[in-house]
This record gives sequence, C-alpha cells and structure tokens, in this order.
Amino acid sequence: MSKSNAALSGTFRIGGDIEINRLGFGAMRITGPGIWGEPADRAEAIRTLRLPELGVNFIDTADSYGPNVSEELIREALHPYRGMLIATKAGLARTGPNLWTPLGRPEYLIQQAYASCRRLGVEQIGLWQLHRIDTKVPEDEQFSAVRKLLDDGVIRHAGLSEVSVAAIKAASKHFKVATVQNRYNLVDRTSEDVLDYCSENNIGFIPWSPLAAGGLAKPGSLLDKLASAHGAGPSQIALAWVLKRSPVMLPIPGTSRAAHLEENIAAAAIELSSEEFAALDAEGKAWRAG
Repeated sequence: MSKSNAALSGTFRIGGDIEINRLGFGAMRITGPGIWGEPADRAEAIRTLRLPELGVNFIDTADSYGPNVSEELIREALHPYRGMLIATKAGLARTGPNLWTPLGRPEYLIQQAYASCRRLGVEQIGLWQLHRIDTKVPEDEQFSAVRKLLDDGVIRHAGLSEVSVAAIKAASKHFKVATVQNRYNLVDRTSEDVLDYCSENNIGFIPWSPLAAGGLAKPGSLLDKLASAHGAGPSQIALAWVLKRSPVMLPIPGTSRAAHLEENIAAAAIELSSEEFAALDAEGKAWRAG
C-alpha cells in the first residue's frame, strides 16, 4: 500500500449525499496529444486509473476528452465503480486536436448525457456538468435541458464549469447547482469570488490546473523553501495550499503516469500551518498582481 492516500484530504458530500474524498483525479490527460484519440501508452493509462488503491474515489472526465476515449478507458479500468463517483461533462464539441467549440443546444446536451451513460456503463450519472455555457444559445434553454436530465433520472446531480457568480445564480433558478469547476490555483485567483460564493453555499468547487505555481516555484523562493521543509516538491505544496483554502475545494490534478499520480496524491498528507498558508497566499496574490 502506497503512503499516498487521498483519504487524508478529508471528505465532502456532493449535492449533500454522495460522499467523496476531496482530492480527486482529472481524466483529461489519459488521452492522446491535443486531448485527441488514444493515449500513446494505453497500458500506462490503465495503470494510472488504478485509483482506488490510492484512496481516490472521485474522477472528473468529459465526453470531449478524446472525444469519448477518457470515458471508455475509465469503464475498462474501473467498472462497476464500487464506492466511486465518476463525474462527466458535455457542452464542448471537438473538431480536431486542441480544438474546442461550445455547443449548448438542448437536444445535443441531452443526447450527450445519454451517450456518456452508455460509454461509462451506468444507468445514472452521479454528477454531470455543463462544460461551458454556449453564448450562442439562450442560457435558460441550456439550464432547462439540465433540469430535464435531472427530472428524467439520467443524472443525479448537476454542476457548471467556467462560470461567474451571476451564472450560478441564474442556473440555480432551474436546478440545484452541486458543483462549480473553474480554473484556480496559487497564482490564478480570477475565480476567488466564485470560490467564496461556493464556500458560503456548500457548493463543491473543482479547481482545474490546481498545481500551477508560476514563478513562485523558482529556486530560493518561499514555495521552494517550504517544499524543502516538508520534504516535498513545489507542486505538492501548491496542491496542499489549494486543499487548505476551503473545505468545499475538490482539486482534480491529472496525469497520464502512475508515478506522477502518486506524487500528486501524497500532497494530501502535507499539513501547512496557518502561517505557511498565509505567507503563500500573500506571495500568490503579489505574483498575480505583477
């Protein structure tokens, strides 16, 4: 048994009823270059998905990763998902490597949720998220499609991705928003107000790119010194900081390598003091400000 265990990150209840360990896994990078096609090393991708051994019981994926490839690999490696929550998303169409096009027509969103059920081999998706709000389609039409998926039992809980507080409030008129997935890390605080709103309303906040530390990771920096003091790497300290930032924080660092996965999960065991957290917080804000 590895010393890395996501259970050390604490727990959170998605939608108030699905309990998960807070440190999860983002399954975007188990696909090919440009998040397109099969992974270069399929066997290693499957090894990386042996997540229960590390206490990881929350996976975030999307129909657009591959497309379809990520969901298919997850089913191959982990079905029937005993004790796990596999969250997926729809709302971005793929036309080639590194190409992402918002597509929020209601019939498309509903179709894709049903298709994800088939690929994942489930009768109901525990958490389904609108990957982007399509500016070419009225918001209410997209939110009504999510409401229909909930009413029809295709999905159990619903979330949003890359949204403002105003968008969360607008969506909340149609359905209970269980999670929000925005970019957030030590040096990117663009969604600070969204995180605060989620914390106040017990909405799970799923930060993508949670390991980023920018120039704070340079030799001799505070982050570098704290990493040495804790016997860890700078990215592990950055992840420990994210976890400590809020009890609703559900980071999903992703990788295509099993060894890197273990390094990420080991961050759950790092306990930053209040002083260390505050010092890093100030450094991150200062770096962001310029």
